[in-house]
Amino acid sequence: MNDVAGGPVWPVAGGKHPRDNGLAVRIEGARLAYGPLQLFDSLSLALEPGRITCLLGPSGVGKSSLLRLIAGLAPQGADGRVLASDNRPLAGRLAWMDQRDLLLPWASALENVLLGARLRGETPDRERACALLDAVGLGDVIGARPDTLSGGMRSRVALARTLFEDRPVVLMDEPFAGLDAIVRHRLQELAARLLAGRTVLLVTHDPLEALRLGDRILVMSGRPVTIQEIQPPLGGVPRPVDAPDLAEAHARLLAALSLAAGEI
Repeated sequence: MNDVAGGPVWPVAGGKHPRDNGLAVRIEGARLAYGPLQLFDSLSLALEPGRITCLLGPSGVGKSSLLRLIAGLAPQGADGRVLASDNRPLAGRLAWMDQRDLLLPWASALENVLLGARLRGETPDRERACALLDAVGLGDVIGARPDTLSGGMRSRVALARTLFEDRPVVLMDEPFAGLDAIVRHRLQELAARLLAGRTVLLVTHDPLEALRLGDRILVMSGRPVTIQEIQPPLGGVPRPVDAPDLAEAHARLLAALSLAAGEI
Protein backbone atom coordinates (compact mmCIF):
# COMPACT_ATOMS: atom_id res chain seq x y z
CA MET A 1 0.00 0.00 0.00
CA ASN A 2 1.07 3.60 -0.48
CA ASP A 3 2.43 5.42 2.52
CA VAL A 4 1.77 8.93 3.75
CA ALA A 5 4.87 10.29 5.39
CA GLY A 6 4.21 11.56 8.89
CA GLY A 7 1.14 9.39 9.47
CA PRO A 8 -2.42 10.59 9.91
CA VAL A 9 -1.63 13.69 11.94
CA TRP A 10 -1.52 16.06 8.96
CA PRO A 11 -2.53 16.09 5.30
CA VAL A 12 1.06 15.78 4.12
CA ALA A 13 2.07 13.15 1.64
CA GLY A 14 5.85 13.31 1.65
CA GLY A 15 8.35 14.67 -0.88
CA LYS A 16 7.61 17.32 -3.46
CA HIS A 17 6.66 16.41 -7.03
CA PRO A 18 5.62 18.63 -9.92
CA ARG A 19 1.91 19.29 -10.08
CA ASP A 20 0.29 16.71 -12.35
CA ASN A 21 -3.46 17.22 -12.30
CA GLY A 22 -5.71 14.71 -13.98
CA LEU A 23 -4.24 11.66 -12.25
CA ALA A 24 -6.45 8.57 -12.33
CA VAL A 25 -6.31 6.20 -9.36
CA ARG A 26 -7.45 2.59 -9.14
CA ILE A 27 -7.89 0.40 -6.07
CA GLU A 28 -7.76 -3.32 -6.84
CA GLY A 29 -8.48 -6.36 -4.71
CA ALA A 30 -8.99 -4.47 -1.46
CA ARG A 31 -9.50 -6.73 1.56
CA LEU A 32 -10.10 -5.60 5.11
CA ALA A 33 -11.55 -7.42 8.10
CA TYR A 34 -11.96 -6.56 11.77
CA GLY A 35 -12.03 -9.96 13.44
CA PRO A 36 -14.95 -11.88 11.95
CA LEU A 37 -16.34 -8.73 10.30
CA GLN A 38 -15.37 -8.66 6.62
CA LEU A 39 -15.62 -5.10 5.32
CA PHE A 40 -13.92 -5.50 1.95
CA ASP A 41 -13.34 -8.64 -0.08
CA SER A 42 -11.73 -8.18 -3.51
CA LEU A 43 -13.18 -4.66 -3.71
CA SER A 44 -12.11 -2.57 -6.71
CA LEU A 45 -12.76 1.10 -7.41
CA ALA A 46 -11.58 3.52 -10.09
CA LEU A 47 -11.29 7.25 -9.40
CA GLU A 48 -11.61 9.23 -12.61
CA PRO A 49 -8.93 11.84 -13.24
CA GLY A 50 -9.67 15.44 -12.36
CA ARG A 51 -13.13 14.66 -10.99
CA ILE A 52 -14.79 14.77 -7.57
CA THR A 53 -16.14 11.39 -6.51
CA CYS A 54 -18.53 11.53 -3.54
CA LEU A 55 -18.83 8.42 -1.41
CA LEU A 56 -21.90 7.80 0.76
CA GLY A 57 -23.31 4.93 2.79
CA PRO A 58 -24.53 4.07 6.28
CA SER A 59 -22.28 4.51 9.30
CA GLY A 60 -19.97 1.56 9.78
CA VAL A 61 -20.04 0.43 6.15
CA GLY A 62 -16.36 1.25 5.63
CA LYS A 63 -16.20 4.66 3.94
CA SER A 64 -13.44 6.02 6.15
CA SER A 65 -11.64 2.68 6.05
CA LEU A 66 -11.55 2.83 2.26
CA LEU A 67 -10.03 6.31 2.35
CA ARG A 68 -7.43 5.18 4.84
CA LEU A 69 -6.61 2.17 2.72
CA ILE A 70 -6.02 4.39 -0.32
CA ALA A 71 -3.85 6.71 1.77
CA GLY A 72 -1.76 3.83 3.11
CA LEU A 73 -3.14 4.29 6.61
CA ALA A 74 -5.22 1.10 6.86
CA PRO A 75 -4.62 -1.21 9.84
CA GLN A 76 -2.24 -4.11 9.71
CA GLY A 77 -3.68 -7.00 7.73
CA ALA A 78 -5.38 -4.84 5.11
CA ASP A 79 -4.55 -5.79 1.56
CA GLY A 80 -4.98 -4.43 -1.94
CA ARG A 81 -3.20 -2.41 -4.60
CA VAL A 82 -3.47 1.32 -5.20
CA LEU A 83 -2.38 2.22 -8.71
CA ALA A 84 -1.87 5.63 -10.34
CA SER A 85 -2.39 6.08 -14.07
CA ASP A 86 1.22 7.17 -14.58
CA ASN A 87 2.54 4.10 -12.72
CA ARG A 88 4.30 6.25 -10.14
CA PRO A 89 3.70 5.87 -6.40
CA LEU A 90 1.09 8.14 -4.84
CA ALA A 91 3.46 9.06 -2.02
CA GLY A 92 4.12 12.77 -2.22
CA ARG A 93 1.06 13.44 -4.38
CA LEU A 94 -1.74 12.83 -1.91
CA ALA A 95 -3.48 15.17 0.55
CA TRP A 96 -5.56 13.70 3.36
CA MET A 97 -8.24 15.39 5.47
CA ASP A 98 -9.46 13.31 8.40
CA GLN A 99 -12.88 13.55 10.10
CA ARG A 100 -11.02 15.03 13.06
CA ASP A 101 -9.23 18.31 12.58
CA LEU A 102 -5.96 16.89 13.98
CA LEU A 103 -4.53 20.34 14.59
CA LEU A 104 -1.36 20.64 16.62
CA PRO A 105 -2.55 22.27 19.87
CA TRP A 106 0.58 24.35 20.43
CA ALA A 107 0.62 25.80 16.90
CA SER A 108 -1.34 28.76 15.60
CA ALA A 109 -3.90 28.44 12.83
CA LEU A 110 -1.32 29.74 10.34
CA GLU A 111 1.38 27.40 11.62
CA ASN A 112 -0.99 24.45 11.29
CA VAL A 113 -1.67 25.33 7.66
CA LEU A 114 2.07 25.63 6.97
CA LEU A 115 3.00 22.44 8.79
CA GLY A 116 3.43 20.22 5.74
CA ALA A 117 5.80 22.64 4.03
CA ARG A 118 7.89 22.98 7.16
CA LEU A 119 8.13 19.20 7.62
CA ARG A 120 9.35 18.88 4.05
CA GLY A 121 12.00 21.54 4.62
CA GLU A 122 10.39 23.93 2.15
CA THR A 123 10.17 27.69 2.47
CA PRO A 124 6.50 28.09 3.38
CA ASP A 125 4.33 30.39 1.31
CA ARG A 126 2.88 32.41 4.18
CA GLU A 127 1.05 34.81 1.86
CA ARG A 128 -0.85 31.96 0.20
CA ALA A 129 -1.61 30.33 3.56
CA CYS A 130 -2.98 33.62 4.90
CA ALA A 131 -5.08 34.02 1.77
CA LEU A 132 -6.58 30.55 2.26
CA LEU A 133 -7.36 31.24 5.90
CA ASP A 134 -9.02 34.47 4.83
CA ALA A 135 -10.98 32.58 2.15
CA VAL A 136 -12.39 30.19 4.77
CA GLY A 137 -13.36 33.12 7.00
CA LEU A 138 -10.46 33.00 9.47
CA GLY A 139 -8.32 35.89 8.31
CA ASP A 140 -8.67 37.61 11.67
CA VAL A 141 -7.53 34.63 13.80
CA ILE A 142 -4.44 33.38 11.95
CA GLY A 143 -2.40 33.64 15.17
CA ALA A 144 -4.94 31.85 17.36
CA ARG A 145 -4.24 28.42 18.82
CA PRO A 146 -6.79 25.61 18.33
CA ASP A 147 -8.01 25.66 21.94
CA THR A 148 -9.33 29.19 21.42
CA LEU A 149 -11.30 28.26 18.28
CA SER A 150 -14.74 26.70 17.96
CA GLY A 151 -15.16 23.26 16.42
CA GLY A 152 -16.32 24.74 13.14
CA MET A 153 -13.36 27.13 13.03
CA ARG A 154 -10.95 24.25 13.66
CA SER A 155 -12.55 22.37 10.77
CA ARG A 156 -11.96 25.38 8.55
CA VAL A 157 -8.27 25.49 9.52
CA ALA A 158 -8.01 21.80 8.59
CA LEU A 159 -9.69 22.51 5.25
CA ALA A 160 -7.29 25.39 4.55
CA ARG A 161 -4.36 23.09 5.41
CA THR A 162 -5.60 20.44 2.97
CA LEU A 163 -6.11 22.99 0.18
CA PHE A 164 -2.68 24.49 0.87
CA GLU A 165 -1.06 21.13 0.11
CA ASP A 166 -2.12 21.51 -3.56
CA ARG A 167 -1.85 17.80 -4.40
CA PRO A 168 -3.25 16.10 -7.51
CA VAL A 169 -5.07 13.48 -5.39
CA VAL A 170 -7.16 14.59 -2.40
CA LEU A 171 -8.99 12.39 0.11
CA MET A 172 -11.52 14.18 2.33
CA ASP A 173 -13.53 12.58 5.13
CA GLU A 174 -16.62 14.68 5.88
CA PRO A 175 -14.78 17.98 5.47
CA PHE A 176 -17.88 20.18 5.96
CA ALA A 177 -19.74 18.17 8.61
CA GLY A 178 -19.03 20.52 11.52
CA LEU A 179 -20.14 23.72 9.78
CA ASP A 180 -23.42 25.59 9.86
CA ALA A 181 -25.51 25.60 6.70
CA ILE A 182 -24.48 28.98 5.30
CA VAL A 183 -20.75 28.51 5.92
CA ARG A 184 -20.95 24.94 4.60
CA HIS A 185 -22.56 26.13 1.36
CA ARG A 186 -19.92 28.80 0.83
CA LEU A 187 -16.97 26.52 1.59
CA GLN A 188 -18.32 23.79 -0.66
CA GLU A 189 -18.14 26.28 -3.52
CA LEU A 190 -14.65 27.39 -2.50
CA ALA A 191 -13.38 23.80 -2.31
CA ALA A 192 -14.94 22.88 -5.65
CA ARG A 193 -13.22 25.85 -7.29
CA LEU A 194 -9.80 25.26 -5.71
CA LEU A 195 -9.89 21.50 -6.29
CA ALA A 196 -10.78 21.79 -9.97
CA GLY A 197 -8.62 19.39 -11.95
CA ARG A 198 -7.73 17.32 -8.89
CA THR A 199 -8.78 13.72 -8.41
CA VAL A 200 -10.90 13.91 -5.25
CA LEU A 201 -12.60 11.24 -3.15
CA LEU A 202 -14.96 12.91 -0.67
CA VAL A 203 -16.84 10.98 2.01
CA THR A 204 -20.09 12.58 3.14
CA HIS A 205 -23.31 11.70 4.95
CA ASP A 206 -25.10 14.63 3.31
CA PRO A 207 -26.94 13.64 0.07
CA LEU A 208 -27.37 17.28 -0.99
CA GLU A 209 -23.66 17.89 -0.57
CA ALA A 210 -22.89 14.93 -2.80
CA LEU A 211 -25.38 16.14 -5.40
CA ARG A 212 -23.85 19.61 -5.44
CA LEU A 213 -20.20 18.54 -5.53
CA GLY A 214 -20.02 15.10 -7.09
CA ASP A 215 -19.02 14.47 -10.68
CA ARG A 216 -19.63 10.87 -9.62
CA ILE A 217 -21.75 9.64 -6.71
CA LEU A 218 -21.13 6.21 -5.17
CA VAL A 219 -23.09 4.43 -2.45
CA MET A 220 -21.45 1.70 -0.35
CA SER A 221 -23.58 -1.06 1.16
CA GLY A 222 -23.47 -4.58 2.51
CA ARG A 223 -20.83 -6.80 4.08
CA PRO A 224 -18.59 -7.36 2.33
CA VAL A 225 -19.10 -4.01 0.65
CA THR A 226 -20.47 -3.47 -2.82
CA ILE A 227 -20.59 -0.07 -4.55
CA GLN A 228 -23.47 1.33 -6.58
CA GLU A 229 -23.11 4.37 -8.82
CA ILE A 230 -25.92 6.95 -8.79
CA GLN A 231 -26.34 9.28 -11.74
CA PRO A 232 -25.66 12.86 -10.58
CA PRO A 233 -27.65 15.89 -11.76
CA LEU A 234 -26.62 17.56 -14.99
CA GLY A 235 -24.14 20.40 -15.05
CA GLY A 236 -20.75 21.09 -13.59
CA VAL A 237 -19.88 21.41 -9.92
CA PRO A 238 -20.73 23.07 -7.67
CA ARG A 239 -24.35 22.75 -8.76
CA PRO A 240 -26.90 25.29 -7.51
CA VAL A 241 -29.43 24.01 -5.01
CA ASP A 242 -32.19 24.86 -7.49
CA ALA A 243 -30.68 22.83 -10.36
CA PRO A 244 -33.59 21.50 -12.49
CA ASP A 245 -33.04 17.78 -11.95
CA LEU A 246 -31.60 17.95 -8.42
CA ALA A 247 -34.89 16.97 -6.73
CA GLU A 248 -35.22 13.84 -8.86
CA ALA A 249 -31.58 12.90 -8.22
CA HIS A 250 -32.08 13.53 -4.51
CA ALA A 251 -34.99 11.09 -4.44
CA ARG A 252 -32.95 8.42 -6.24
CA LEU A 253 -30.01 8.89 -3.90
CA LEU A 254 -32.18 8.73 -0.77
CA ALA A 255 -33.76 5.51 -2.03
CA ALA A 256 -30.32 3.99 -2.57
CA LEU A 257 -29.14 5.09 0.88
CA SER A 258 -32.28 3.71 2.52
CA LEU A 259 -31.70 0.36 0.84
CA ALA A 260 -28.03 0.41 1.87
CA ALA A 261 -28.95 1.11 5.50
CA GLY A 262 -31.04 -2.04 5.55
CA GLU A 263 -28.05 -4.16 4.50
CA ILE A 264 -25.85 -3.32 7.51
